[in-house]
Amino acid sequence: MASRARFPVPLIATLLLALVATCHAGGIAVYWGQNDGEASLSETCASGNYEFVILAFVYKFGKGQTPQLDLASHCDPSSGGCTGLSSDIRSCQSGGVKVLLSIGGGDGSYGLTSEGDARNVAAYLWNNYLGGTSSSSSRPLGDAVLDGIDFDIELGGAKYWDRLARDLKSMGKNGGKAVLLSAAPQCPFPDEWDGGAINTGLFDFVWVQFYNNPPCQFDAGRGAFLDAWKRWESVPAGKIFLGLPASKDAAGTGFVPADELTSSVLPLIKGSPKYGGVMLWSKFYDDRTGYSSAIKSDV
Repeated sequence: MASRARFPVPLIATLLLALVATCHAGGIAVYWGQNDGEASLSETCASGNYEFVILAFVYKFGKGQTPQLDLASHCDPSSGGCTGLSSDIRSCQSGGVKVLLSIGGGDGSYGLTSEGDARNVAAYLWNNYLGGTSSSSSRPLGDAVLDGIDFDIELGGAKYWDRLARDLKSMGKNGGKAVLLSAAPQCPFPDEWDGGAINTGLFDFVWVQFYNNPPCQFDAGRGAFLDAWKRWESVPAGKIFLGLPASKDAAGTGFVPADELTSSVLPLIKGSPKYGGVMLWSKFYDDRTGYSSAIKSDV
């Protein structure tokens, strides 16, 4: 029998641990802006807990409406009061945190009536939040250039979101400033609203809401949860995130205690090549529970 090269067992173990860390390390995404009393945007990014911060929401757009941003009591966009967030956004980005703007939400007035309507919304977002051209006074968040757009579509019909995604990506490519796209579908597959857009293959991140959806969230049972996760793995997107509430109060159902998440849930999905990490709703609740700090080293 031919002799085989042998490596010291500690070296092999070290190499394996390094490989696992490289392949499966994930990040945390968090929604910010919908609650009074949460940390400021600059403090959120400076915590070092998050790879992505998603500003929520532009809740009114499409159907010929003038788009409107709502960031609760953080600032009043109608009076230009949110332009001061530009310095916070740049501070986040200089620290390596990607800042996206979420459109939609569970309560709003939005929808797309045609491909032309989608193009108009894309142009508005590009020129007023992304790398397009407009006067600084017309940009609700000032002159900072956000990294991308998040689709949290929960009403308003299922049509033309794919057109909006294509136009945003095209504008970024032609304008020399890439636009990241993310989506926050519900865990029942396929998503009623975001499914068509995600199928374009243009989305960099999909943070699936495994909460307020009893049939597929983790407490429905390991089998039901994994079945849903594997379906979402099949979509033509970059990375898939496990979306969770950061406290029991943050959602009706679906909360997973931090120790249970790290010991029983993440080990089931971290082996996926599409695993990207965990999305939390929201910063307000995370501030009260310290959830992201408790899970960060295991994500």
